[in-house]
Amino acid sequence: MNKKITETHGEELAAELEEDLLRLYGPILSGESLRKALGFPTLNAMYQAMYRGTMPVPTFRPKNRRGSCALAKDVAIWLAQERANANKNDSEVD
Repeated sequence: MNKKITETHGEELAAELEEDLLRLYGPILSGESLRKALGFPTLNAMYQAMYRGTMPVPTFRPKNRRGSCALAKDVAIWLAQERANANKNDSEVD
């Protein structure tokens, strides 16, 4: 049984995911933590997405630091949207 995700439920899910990400990684994710959160199989796959400009969330390079980062909030919102889209697509197939 598929439960449709309402906008309110999506916002609640995003808030819960953000809380989890903040607890696990802090407000900024990079490297391995960002790879895991976005579901890339390897760091190289994630770096390819960065190079191609196909990252699913905005990334940035903090001054005087190596590598790109993303905000936990952006990752949480993206995950909640992906979940909502998956449920929407599942209900269209039924």
